[in-house]
Amino acid sequence: MNIPTDLKYAASDEWVRVEGSTGTIGISDHAQEQLSDIVFVEIVVSVGDTVQKGDSVATLESVKAASDVFTPVSGKVVAVNEALADATETVNKDPYGEAWMVKIELSDPSELEALMSAAAYEQKLSEA
Repeated sequence: MNIPTDLKYAASDEWVRVEGSTGTIGISDHAQEQLSDIVFVEIVVSVGDTVQKGDSVATLESVKAASDVFTPVSGKVVAVNEALADATETVNKDPYGEAWMVKIELSDPSELEALMSAAAYEQKLSEA
């Protein structure tokens, strides 16, 4: 399983990559494996929206289940990945790259301290 070390992870299987004051958010390799083949992606926020940690930012549907994607950080949405609606398979193929879902300008960088490192996330998955 792929767990990049440059990311922070939420217990609900989202990741955030921080570059400056911007956090890019998506779902982990583990999450996409659990969902199986993604057939529908809907980003439920728009550029300019303000979101709070724990808010739903996307809905995914797979052949097995539907699932919400929650933001692990608070802030202002500065970009959404519109391409996913027409290329849902990207979530399965490249969950840490092209399948990012939203980018958020962080309003409270201290929220990152509550997220897991790659090692802690791997430990959590091994105990599940």
